[in-house]
Amino acid sequence: MVYLIIGVVLLIIVGAVILAVVGMRDAQRSDPLQVRLAEYAARGDFTSLEKVELSQPFSQRVIIPMARRVGEIVVRFTPQNAIQGTAHQLDLAGNPKGLDPSLFWASRILLAIGLAGFLLFIFSIGSLDWSWTRKLLVLAGAVAFGFYIPQMLLTSKIQRRQKSIRRSMPDALDLLTICVESGLGFDGAMQKVYEKWDNELSLAFGRVIREIQLGKLRRDALRDMADRIGIPEMTSFVAAVIQSEQLGVSMAKVLRIQSDQMRVKRRQLAEEEAHKAPIKMLVPLAILIFPSICIVLMTPAFLMMMRSAMKGILFGG
Repeated sequence: MVYLIIGVVLLIIVGAVILAVVGMRDAQRSDPLQVRLAEYAARGDFTSLEKVELSQPFSQRVIIPMARRVGEIVVRFTPQNAIQGTAHQLDLAGNPKGLDPSLFWASRILLAIGLAGFLLFIFSIGSLDWSWTRKLLVLAGAVAFGFYIPQMLLTSKIQRRQKSIRRSMPDALDLLTICVESGLGFDGAMQKVYEKWDNELSLAFGRVIREIQLGKLRRDALRDMADRIGIPEMTSFVAAVIQSEQLGVSMAKVLRIQSDQMRVKRRQLAEEEAHKAPIKMLVPLAILIFPSICIVLMTPAFLMMMRSAMKGILFGG
């Protein structure tokens, strides 16, 4: 029975590791099979479809399809609102590493089961004299911790992306203003920002350009971009651009006003972070620095008191 439990635990842990590796892979923009066929066709080599499939890496042929199958099974038992919320959060995070809701939920489930299985394996081979109630509480904590680790990482990724976009918006709007004033249209100005920079905001502009080229209205593409970023500054900027387009106001003037407002907002956010710094420094000061200072300052005085005539009075010797 013990060997059966150990085998099941190892199988779960291997599955969790495989899914984690798949989640850390870079996003594949195109079908790798089609890319291989195009390469063979360009070289003029004649080969069969089976050989092309076997030439792919093991992760492409086996691991990724298995992981996606597990994700599809998990999604079937997950509420639709949760799936939609996860998809929106992945958009806010910039769709990191090509994750989709099915893989994300599968990683949460398998990581929770993997941590619990690892602890169960430790309990089975260890000599801890714990009651079953205590062990069950520890296992429940491990399940909850493993289940929420991917969500915490995703939330951290969203915050970092929004912070990066918020910092780069004033400079991007300055470049948009210069391009529009020099005679380019708004779409051409966004294309210039996409070509000149390599950050989250430029990638967002590049996606808007591609959507417009595919036939989506510019105002709809801009609104979708604001929803994918999720910060008030971008929502205000998109609303101002759409309103200027509808009312016939000068786009360069609107962009300059928005650039000035974004720069003031960035300065205010920097001042807010500076005001928070002393409060954040209290924890390391109280835990790390103050005890060290007390040890350095009080140890010589303590040693002198031990050697002085007050030793017998203070320490009873």
